[in-house]
Amino acid sequence: MSAPESGDGASGPGLRDRERAERLWPVHADRPQPRRSGARGLLTAPAKRLVRPLVRWYVAPIVDAQRDFNDVTLKLIDDLYEQIELRTDERLLQELEERLLRLERASRAAAGVSAAPSGRVEASSTVSVPPPPLDYFAFEARMRGSRADIRERQRPYVADFSEAAPVLDIGCGRGEFLSLLREAGIEATGVDQDADMVEICRSEGLAVEQDDALAHLERLEDGSLGGVFAAQVVEHLPPAPLVRLLELVCAKLRPGGVLVAETMNPLSLVALKNYFADLTHAQPLVPETLAMLARQAGFRSTELRFLNAPPDEERLRPVTLPADPAFDDARLALDANVARLNEIVFGPQDYALVAHT
Repeated sequence: MSAPESGDGASGPGLRDRERAERLWPVHADRPQPRRSGARGLLTAPAKRLVRPLVRWYVAPIVDAQRDFNDVTLKLIDDLYEQIELRTDERLLQELEERLLRLERASRAAAGVSAAPSGRVEASSTVSVPPPPLDYFAFEARMRGSRADIRERQRPYVADFSEAAPVLDIGCGRGEFLSLLREAGIEATGVDQDADMVEICRSEGLAVEQDDALAHLERLEDGSLGGVFAAQVVEHLPPAPLVRLLELVCAKLRPGGVLVAETMNPLSLVALKNYFADLTHAQPLVPETLAMLARQAGFRSTELRFLNAPPDEERLRPVTLPADPAFDDARLALDANVARLNEIVFGPQDYALVAHT
């Protein structure tokens, strides 16, 4: 049997342990044993030489199975290292591309060249909330996830807008949902306050304006939109701008129009880590609160969808009790408590308000 290949993954922080495992993996029944020092070693060595051939028929299959197991385990570890490094490299490459676009925009601005396409003048921003206290472009690139990951998480929403063109994506960010709508043949535009996000979208050929969401909505004609999408936006707005946003969206949607507003789920404790990681958040929104505000703003119907549950391996696992009937009550109570804790601590990390006019 050939030795397991040591892939590039072995160059990580576990290199010394990996090299030691490489030396130890090929166990076999005939491997010489170190001789003990002293009188005990002199007495046991002849006995071992005599007994070893007699028990080899029993030991050899076990040792062969152990060697096969070691071989497969090391190959799996190498493969995991390679996958981790590949994903890290892809993430860093995407972040680097976005930062290069940002530097190009800054260079053009410094040279007095408008970042907007020829013939288009960027609207001035009427800021309804304080400017971010951090570099939000860098935060988005590092903390939220890659564009590919966000596209897959937002893909299910495309069906909600199949008959809802034109669609406005509020806080469109890097344009993940706009690109999904374009692929589906649904007319859509976006608006975002961050100039770097806007530049990335425009570099992809997406129709995006740099503007404040409320100011942009106020300039639209009532009933001119079929759909509005807002992913991870509403939690950034203090109460007054949030209520105004919902009122404006309801006014700009035609009858039968749809609003999809995704936000973090504060009913899940694990989701609160991501919530508090972003210093620009104003307050977490309890699902029932957001639905009530939408109805008060004039929406005819509301629906709540809970999304993005943590992986099963991160959740609490059931505890197995003896099958004795005496444990039946304890088993039921324990299972109910584990399920309740999973619901509170490891519940879905996001929810979406789907509201119709």
